[in-house]
Amino acid sequence: MKHKVLVIQNPEGLRARPAAQFVQLASGFISTMLIEKGNKKVNAKSIMGVLSLGVGEGETIHLFIDGPDEDIAMSAMVELTKKG
Repeated sequence: MKHKVLVIQNPEGLRARPAAQFVQLASGFISTMLIEKGNKKVNAKSIMGVLSLGVGEGETIHLFIDGPDEDIAMSAMVELTKKG
């Protein structure tokens, strides 16, 4: 299992279009992905789950990835959040 703390740099946070891009990328991997903000943990492949976190710009999330392609998946997800 891989774990990374990410700071969301997109001005919109993880709302609407950025959340859809995040979920679309996550869904392309076999590994299980979870996002945690505060005490709430959701499936990173669920648009409703991601939106329910209400992540804004500059906020921190924890990304957990577990599965056969976890290394590649983590790299891709980190790169996406860095791009903003």
